[in-house]
Amino acid sequence: MALTLLELAHWSTWAVCAVLKLPQLAAVLAAGSARGVSTGSLLLELAGFLVFLRYQIYYGYPLQTYLEYPIIIAQDVILLLFILHFNGNKKRALFYGVIFWGGWYMVTLRKWIIDVALNLCTFISAASKLAQLRCLWQTKDSGQVSALTWSMSAYTCATRIFTTIMTTNDLGVSHQHSNSAFFICWEYEKQQMFVFLQAAHLV
Repeated sequence: MALTLLELAHWSTWAVCAVLKLPQLAAVLAAGSARGVSTGSLLLELAGFLVFLRYQIYYGYPLQTYLEYPIIIAQDVILLLFILHFNGNKKRALFYGVIFWGGWYMVTLRKWIIDVALNLCTFISAASKLAQLRCLWQTKDSGQVSALTWSMSAYTCATRIFTTIMTTNDLGVSHQHSNSAFFICWEYEKQQMFVFLQAAHLV
């Protein structure tokens, strides 16, 4: 029974992550604008995903426990390229690519570096959410922010807490997934509050 639930959790996580960013990508393309979507938030999110992926590769964890990360990272990169395009900052793509490529190798130069980097993911995640909320309040536009993406993200965090406990039992990874779930729910609640205030013409 436990193995069946574990396999279900793995497969559902991969399936959800395969389309995780599509609602937001569709919203950005339909609007022809990245207004309301924070570049800084997306860069921080991408950095956190890369650290998570690098950490699990470094420790030789089973592929099925982190297979979704390359999928999400690819979608984040595509979304970032669209945002840079619509904001007229396409030339920055190469700069960001070099920074992430260098960081990918630097975090594993020493064991303690990758361990510290994982622990910093809590602050990276919090900073990412705050940057997105700040962008919403500044632009007063939540049209390109997808509630569906948030709900799917929360689901994958919950499944990954379960699969981590059942496979690697890495408390550090479980802790980060728990923090991510909390910040996702917190960000969604604040975004919904913003939508309510916007509808009431209070912002």
